[in-house]
Amino acid sequence: MIDFNWVDLIDILIVSFLIYLIIKFFKGTRAVHMLTGLLMVVFLAMIAYILDLSAMKWIVRGLGDLWIVVFVIVFQPEIRRALTNLGRSSRIDYLLKEDIKRVASEVSEAVGVLSDKRMGALIAIERKVTLEAYIRTGIKMEAVVSSDLLVSIFSIYSPLHDGAVIIQGEQIVAAKSILPLTDHPDLSPSLGTRHRAAIGLTEETDAICVVVSEETGKISLAVGGDFFGELEVEGLERRVKTLLGA
Repeated sequence: MIDFNWVDLIDILIVSFLIYLIIKFFKGTRAVHMLTGLLMVVFLAMIAYILDLSAMKWIVRGLGDLWIVVFVIVFQPEIRRALTNLGRSSRIDYLLKEDIKRVASEVSEAVGVLSDKRMGALIAIERKVTLEAYIRTGIKMEAVVSSDLLVSIFSIYSPLHDGAVIIQGEQIVAAKSILPLTDHPDLSPSLGTRHRAAIGLTEETDAICVVVSEETGKISLAVGGDFFGELEVEGLERRVKTLLGA
């Protein structure tokens, strides 16, 4: 018979709280999915020890050290970014709805102009998860978001038109930034580097990425690793406002 008392209850509550903190710590990265699976295995291991299941305990002992090593090796970039994000929050949290609407409006207006002129563009908007690691790969800026400035940056005559523009709060904080490319095997071969970079960034963070195709002028949006193509300017503006919380 299992001997369970109030000390065991406190122990379970403490462990549960720690698990919650760990999941929250890695939220917004791909590591959270593997972490969730790992925690499920740990839970099964606890059941095995409580019920004294010999075979399962042997498996748990054999794989225990291996889980940690694999986790650290496979998700080293995500762990590094999660550590960077600790204690930080996006400037989006402090924006008023009017500010969010203005940012969405300026971005959408710029994208409309760029689409009409068939000028390629890639714009990343930070939300909860910081994009500081990608800001450092580009040319740092401190400029209020405006459609005219965005159009100027992505002009073919601008030295900043290659790479991504990153928006943090109400400011354009970097241009010509390098974003990670997705390795998703099922994407259409017609999608170019900008589209793959947009999807790649949104697979690793909660950012919003807006893309204008240089070949077709079509407007696309990526968020959460999902891709939405052939958007109208008005539809894009509504989506960006909603995603930013306006």
